[in-house]
Amino acid sequence: MFTANDFIPSSYTNAIDSGKFQWSSPSNIALVKYWGKKDKQIPANPSVSFTLNNCKTITSLTFDKKDISSPLNVTDTFSFDLLFEGKAKEDFKPKIQQFFERVLVYLPFLKDYHFTIDTENTFPHSSGIASSASGMAALAMNLMSLEKVLNPEMTEDYFYHKASFLARLGSGSACRSVKGEVVVWGNHNNIKGSSDLFGVAFPNTIHEKFKNFQDTILLVDKGEKQVSSSVGHNLMNGHPFAEKRFEQAHENLDKLITVFESGNLNEFITIVESEALTLHSMMMTSIPYFILMKPNTLQIINAIWKYRNETKIPVCFTLDAGANVHVLYPENVKENVLQFIKNELVGYCQNGQYLCDEIGMGSAKI
Repeated sequence: MFTANDFIPSSYTNAIDSGKFQWSSPSNIALVKYWGKKDKQIPANPSVSFTLNNCKTITSLTFDKKDISSPLNVTDTFSFDLLFEGKAKEDFKPKIQQFFERVLVYLPFLKDYHFTIDTENTFPHSSGIASSASGMAALAMNLMSLEKVLNPEMTEDYFYHKASFLARLGSGSACRSVKGEVVVWGNHNNIKGSSDLFGVAFPNTIHEKFKNFQDTILLVDKGEKQVSSSVGHNLMNGHPFAEKRFEQAHENLDKLITVFESGNLNEFITIVESEALTLHSMMMTSIPYFILMKPNTLQIINAIWKYRNETKIPVCFTLDAGANVHVLYPENVKENVLQFIKNELVGYCQNGQYLCDEIGMGSAKI
């Protein structure tokens, strides 16, 4: 089992002066939610997510070795330009600076190069879809590609574990966007290889019913998040129901192990919807407290319950820390559910907007 110290390189056997890499990394949607963290981005409870396929970030990393003879290229600072869709994005830079500071001990070459990071999303800007997971995962993949050149002996196993480890230090859930269709992050006794340090592909049996699972994302509110993820996680410190919530996450992950093997969609629906509502209940009962759902979020939830009860079609919802609704369902009922969405749910979406996605494999080099 890897420890954090295993990701600190002793030396590099190769050198490179300049180059460019490009990776795409997807977003993901948690089924068992991660909410609450310890120091150094360690989760307070394990989580499991579906990796998405279409909602992703594409990031290129261009690098040039600094000329240390020039006083402009001091080697004790980070040097990088950040572009979003080809245009300078200064307000993103502090987050990258913080990320570089966190990972420097694991990537000691960071101060040796000037980097140009050019990033774009396949989903609309300000669509209400969190891009921190896909964005930090894509950046981590690019940095690992550079380290792989510096250390050609690196194994594929090490490459992906370290990429997930680094992504986590940028955005916790980013570690679930590196590799695998269903990804577990957080130590859990009954999931082999699970770790607080990185995400791992779910190692147990997954029933055919969960292959090609669909996720249609209903954009209820495209505005800026009412509460940042960092602030939200910190609200779990001293929360009166925190410990019970962490126990519940472990119990629900245990239940999902069985559900994934058996293909029991009714039990899957119960766990996933309960987790979504529990996440929001924890925010509603924290100090300060927040209600992140909007009236249309509740309208959609009630419409899904009514439709499922009347048709017996196994469709359910989950939520992130916001108002948007992820509608989850097997591929074999896709036509019916999309017709239901168009007929009854689009009117609750901001400007009638929604995104169609499905389970994907993780990050990909371009």
